[in-house]
Amino acid sequence: MTSLAALQILLVDDNPHMRTIASAVLQSAGIRKVLEAGDGGTGLQMLRDHAIDLAIVDYNMFPLDGVEFTRLVRNSPDSANPYLPIIMMTGHSGKQRVYEARDAGVTEFLAKPITAKGVLDRIQSVIWRPRPFVKTDGYFGPDRRRVTPPHFRGPYRRATDANREPATEAATVRA
Repeated sequence: MTSLAALQILLVDDNPHMRTIASAVLQSAGIRKVLEAGDGGTGLQMLRDHAIDLAIVDYNMFPLDGVEFTRLVRNSPDSANPYLPIIMMTGHSGKQRVYEARDAGVTEFLAKPITAKGVLDRIQSVIWRPRPFVKTDGYFGPDRRRVTPPHFRGPYRRATDANREPATEAATVRA
């Protein structure tokens, strides 16, 4: 039994073949509790009914796609777990899609075709190296910055933030 065996993972993809492949990868890694949903709406209901530790969600589903699923998990008042780690997987990994998923609150992104190494790397990242969550007027989710600039000295991170200390702004802009 591996340390991953205790995880309960929700796999949401409208393609049954992709669910079979992803589930086999998870099982081969020692993950025994994999729940599957064929669409985002069913996935949301499963989150309410089960103690899910991590969701792996396809980007392109109908009627509720992975981006909207993520937004609902993060922002809905009746969300079962707004802090749930969510790995988005897609066969279309263009920059715009990655940005859209990131801005919805996805924790990690995984391009198809998936590999066992890719899946396990993302799972290890969200479980053993979680990023803190951030709440702003327009965003709730994991901090989109993976590193803090070495000269950062305060709560303000952008040149447009009000009340910045001049030294902090100069150091942050250069970083």
